[in-house]
Amino acid sequence: MGSQPELALALVLGAAFLHATWNAMMKRSADRFIAMAMLNFGHGIPALFLVFWFLPPASESWPFLLGSTFIHFFYYIFLLLSYRFGDLSQVYPIARGIAPVCVALGAFGFAGEVLPLKAWWGIVMITSGIGLLFFARSRGYANGKAILAAVATGLMIAAYTIVDGLGVRASQSTLGYIVWLFLLEWPFSIGLIYYRRNLLLTIPLKIYLIGFAGGVISAVAYGLAIYAKSIAPLGAVSAVRESSVIIAAMIGVIWFGERPWKLRVLAAIIVAGGVIVLSQS
Repeated sequence: MGSQPELALALVLGAAFLHATWNAMMKRSADRFIAMAMLNFGHGIPALFLVFWFLPPASESWPFLLGSTFIHFFYYIFLLLSYRFGDLSQVYPIARGIAPVCVALGAFGFAGEVLPLKAWWGIVMITSGIGLLFFARSRGYANGKAILAAVATGLMIAAYTIVDGLGVRASQSTLGYIVWLFLLEWPFSIGLIYYRRNLLLTIPLKIYLIGFAGGVISAVAYGLAIYAKSIAPLGAVSAVRESSVIIAAMIGVIWFGERPWKLRVLAAIIVAGGVIVLSQS
């Protein structure tokens, strides 16, 4: 996991827990468009104050920063479509499972990182466990639109993971990079609010509050993950972060009552094993 393995592992696992939590909140929201808009405000409002505390990212990192902002717009759109057509335990594993392999290959091609053999075994275990859910559901349980949207979401995750990993290393200000990324995402929130403009006064306050809380949780989770990328290999960070699938599966089984539960538990065990192998590489 790099030069500070214990710190990197703690940061990424914390990010995984928070990431699964805000996705569960988004899935259960009665109006996901408003919830997503408020989620972005939950990013942007704290960033508006924090921008004065941290050095701005270096000019070399701005192409990555703008590229990540562009990719995130599509990520949010595909995520909304995923939760419209599929359930949490269907969409989340597919989207998060595709990303690690793409990131590892991208990190090898663009950042020159070569993971040790043991790390690759960990990635194989993680993606195999997640793939177990994907292939089982594709034999009659899965919604085709949900799968396509989830795959697109996973590709966006891989894309922004690589771009942010390269950008934060060129920024000379990790926290400055994170803050500016959150600020640049605000236009997406305004677009969603405009789309729902005729319903704003009829939407319960609870939805606004849940969305905003999810945004704060998401901001903390993403900030932890980006910081971890500055002290650990991109492929390793992405793969360990996929332990959020375990938490999401438990939320789906226990809180949402999704089934079949045995398959989800088995997949979670395989993923957990992969996390352990990867953290020791």
